[in-house]
Order: sequence, then structure tokens, then C-alpha cells
Amino acid sequence: MSDSYFFLKCVILSSLVTTFSSCLSTRKVAYFNDLGDSTLIASKAGLEPVIQKKDILSITVSSLSNEATVLFNTPNLPMTPTSATTPGAPTGGYLVSQDGTIKFPVLGNLSAAGLTQNQLENNITKLLIDKKLLFDPIVTSRFLNFRVTILGEVARPGVVYVPSEQISILEAIGDAGDLTIYGHRDNIILIRQEGEEKLVKRLNLNSSKILQSPYYFLKSNDVIYVEPGEAKVQSTSITEQRLPIILSGLSLIIILLTNVFKL
Repeated sequence: MSDSYFFLKCVILSSLVTTFSSCLSTRKVAYFNDLGDSTLIASKAGLEPVIQKKDILSITVSSLSNEATVLFNTPNLPMTPTSATTPGAPTGGYLVSQDGTIKFPVLGNLSAAGLTQNQLENNITKLLIDKKLLFDPIVTSRFLNFRVTILGEVARPGVVYVPSEQISILEAIGDAGDLTIYGHRDNIILIRQEGEEKLVKRLNLNSSKILQSPYYFLKSNDVIYVEPGEAKVQSTSITEQRLPIILSGLSLIIILLTNVFKL
């Protein structure tokens, strides 16, 4: 009787441990596991992106004279229509040089790095009017190379191009096919260029606080790295250990089958 009772206790205890471990694992995999029902979270909209060195801009100028504006819009056209390009990659536009300027027709070198799109548009508009090059011009700019890079434990690592010029970390991960089951959701690494320095920030997708984070919306050229969990490392290690044994076993079976059929 005592042996049966002891055995029953062991079975119940093992079941509880297994269930508890399963719950913990599920909580680590789930996003926002601290988020309740009908929760309102204030989230700041993405800040207007700032132009950086090596950005590629589309700057369109329009006015009452279509002929006069053609010269300013020429750099937006592809330089080599027949050249092979990466899908989604820009093929024309104004390149922001290493000194932070763009080469604008007639106006020459203009400062661009560190400005918002609206500031650059206003500067170009003012220069065109002051120099009496155009009457009542309208200047519109867009980023042609707004992109983020997703690496690590996601289904489809790579570069995500963002034509809307705004993307959240969740949208970026979604475009990469979501995190794999092995990805560390509580330790996502964000790498961002801030001037001459690189900012490295660790983000926790298990917590709903990410929705209020100033890093919820990504900036152009941000890099997201998803670290693999211990389970991935252990499974890889076990596979590496067992693979030679499995191959040896298969070889032995083949040899035995060959000898049998010869007989």
C-alpha cells in the first residue's frame, strides 16, 4: 500500500512539474503576456525621420512651368535603366554624401544630414524663390532607402524596405515571418546609428511596455537581432553529437543488408 501511494505521489508530482514547466515556456514564447483585457495604452507616433549620411532622397519640384522644373527632377530618374538591381532597392535620387550634403541642380551643394524632410523642403523652396528660378514652387521629398535589417531567429532574415517611411518593431518582425520558437522574445537587440556613435538597446517583447517605448517605431538603417535561446543551442549540440552515431548505424545496416542479399 505504501509503495503504491509513493508511486502515485511521484506520478502527480511529475505531472505538476511538467505542467508548470510548460506554462513557463509558453509565457516566454507569448508576446505581451502581462497585457489585460480592454487595456488602453498611449503610444507616441513615430517621430519624423531625420536625414542621415548615405540616405537616398527623391526630391520632386513642381511649379506653373513644367519645362523649368524638368532640370530639378532629373536626378530622381534611374541612372541606368538596364542595370540589375536588388528588388525593392532604390535606383535613382539624391545621395546624401559623407559630408552631409546633396548636389542639387543649379543650387549646388545643399546641407541635408540632420534635417527633417520638412526642413529640407522649406530650405529648397526658399532658395528657388530667392534666386528667382521658379515661381511659387512646391517641393516634396521622400526616402528611397528607408529600410531596416532583421537578423537572427526569425523565419526570413533580411532587409525590409519601408515605402511608408514608418514601421514599428512588430511590423518589421512580421515582415520577417515572425520569430521562431527558439528566439529570445525578452532580449531583442536594437542597433541604431546616432550621429557618429552606435546605440545598442535591448527590448522585451514579453512586456506590454514595449508599446510605450521610444524604440517601438524604428528608424531607417536600424538593425534588429534576435538571439537564439538555450533550447536551440542544446538541440544543435545534441544533433552534432548524435549525427556521427546515426551515420555509423546507417552504414552498418547497409553493410549487413548488402551481405544478406549476397547470400
